[in-house]
Amino acid sequence: MNIAALLLSVILGVVLVIIFKPATKSIQLFLSFSGAYLLSITVLHLLPEVFESQQENVGIYILIGIILQSVLEFFSKGAEHGHIHIHPYTKGLPWLLFISLGLHAFFEGIPLGTENNSLLLWAIVIHKIPIAIILYIFLLNAELQKKQVYFFILLFALMSPLGLLLSKEILFFNNYHIEITGIIIGVFLHISTAILFESTQNHQFNSRKFIAVLVGFAVAFLSTQFAH
Repeated sequence: MNIAALLLSVILGVVLVIIFKPATKSIQLFLSFSGAYLLSITVLHLLPEVFESQQENVGIYILIGIILQSVLEFFSKGAEHGHIHIHPYTKGLPWLLFISLGLHAFFEGIPLGTENNSLLLWAIVIHKIPIAIILYIFLLNAELQKKQVYFFILLFALMSPLGLLLSKEILFFNNYHIEITGIIIGVFLHISTAILFESTQNHQFNSRKFIAVLVGFAVAFLSTQFAH
């Protein structure tokens, strides 16, 4: 179930581009919704989980996650929250960008293998759909061959399931579940707040983005209530 959902999230992103060819504004609204949902699940579900464990120095691991995501974004140029651009002179695949996105997806999958966590799963799925849309459009604009585009999309789709499978097989991930979850919380906090609180164009209030954020908060809140 978890692996299928993770794979389908990337496939859905590609299919949405092929069928609807979404405009930039539509993608940004979807990103705002996903960022709000991701932040809400982190605050309402993941943070209470790690602090209720009474594990020492949990806050340090959250800070490590924030730093880790900052390093990854140095190479991905903010693709995790929608900042991915193609320049006229760009040809072929930017390997650093793809590797950083792949590592980010891999880390996301690790906590899913240690317990049945449907709320976290759906937060990741909702986040991956717009990222898959953005990555697919970027690869198309990079003038790669179609088989290369789909090969790299497939690799990206497999990274989160790979993290999930390895976390089930390797005892280390179970023994340090709380610490790893703390790091993932830091990653999610960095990404979601970047999506939500970056300045809009000319610092103008964007009512559509605001509504998308409110809907994301509401859906996440209802999800947590039904999960209990």
